[in-house]
Amino acid sequence: MPFSALTAELAGLEAQGLRRARRVLQTPQRPRVTVDGKDYVAFCSNDYLGLASHPELIEAAREGAARYGVGAGASHLVLGHSSVHHALEEALASFVGLPRALHFSTGYMANLGVVSALVARGDAVFADRLNHASLNDAALLARGEFRRYAHLDLAALETQLAASRARRKLIATDAVFSMDGDQADVPGLLRLCERYDAWLLLDDAHGFGVLGPGGRGTLAHSGLKSPRVIYMATLGKAAGVFGAFVAGAPDLIDTLAQRAHTYVYTTAAPPLLAHVLVRSLELIEREEWRRERLQELVATLRESFNPRRWRLAPSATPIQPLVIGGNEEAVAVSSALAGKGLLVPAIRPPTVPPGTARLRISLSAAHEVAEVRRLAQALAALQ
Repeated sequence: MPFSALTAELAGLEAQGLRRARRVLQTPQRPRVTVDGKDYVAFCSNDYLGLASHPELIEAAREGAARYGVGAGASHLVLGHSSVHHALEEALASFVGLPRALHFSTGYMANLGVVSALVARGDAVFADRLNHASLNDAALLARGEFRRYAHLDLAALETQLAASRARRKLIATDAVFSMDGDQADVPGLLRLCERYDAWLLLDDAHGFGVLGPGGRGTLAHSGLKSPRVIYMATLGKAAGVFGAFVAGAPDLIDTLAQRAHTYVYTTAAPPLLAHVLVRSLELIEREEWRRERLQELVATLRESFNPRRWRLAPSATPIQPLVIGGNEEAVAVSSALAGKGLLVPAIRPPTVPPGTARLRISLSAAHEVAEVRRLAQALAALQ
């Protein structure tokens, strides 16, 4: 049978506790959900600000569909670049304080597009070992030299940069690491970029909307500006909608519009989503209470739960990783919580390194303090 090898591989995943299954969400994305016919409080979503089902954004989607239709119909460079796509790009650039922005369909496509457009044979990508898979895949696709340094180890990175004879150097890193919730040392990375004439690709998927004044992201949080920064952020997490963008110098954005295959050779995202995203930016900036609530919830979790056998990794962000270790135990704890009406995903290799399977607790401004305390109590009872 042609699929016998696949059947064996799937059985192997099952035996290692690594086979994943999809749940069916039957309600809008929010903390209180119905999944596979059962009601839960969910700590699974990247909807950090609680905007995914916000009434203003739902109304904006209706407006956008009525004004712009449903599909874009073509790629941006043919006839798919709507006036509202253009308005969104201008709003995004202004929001993050950079000259220009380019709207991509997804963050994965943005990272693939940036790295493959800028890096080729004879160039080098230097990447944090815990970067998102999209940055690793992008470096492999670009076919330049791919060097990885130990997580947050700038001394190791500097050693690699000093030894490199690459024509063009690109440092690529998550700004907030998606499975650990910790943050890159952006000032230190920029100093290395200046010293070794490198670019910095900053993937702020989990910082945009959450960090910085008005939710403007990691660069604003750090108080930094530099023409060496290639700033990427996604719009389906804190922004509550869909898509991504890259912001930076005008020549950078023009180059990506010409050379990034994931931009050039794909149909533009529905313009109605761009219309919704313009409204989402207004909410992100205006409603500071959402970021204040997130900090309150982070503090509540960490004050209410003191793990004995497990480790609640250091994180000041809505990503709160409870490192358990073994795959089977992580799945068992996740299942036990589900039995108590609490959904917390078990994250296992290859998403995280072997021996560090964990519960990835994701907090949202739409959670109640009492719900976080309930989760802490349930975890304490399972230790």
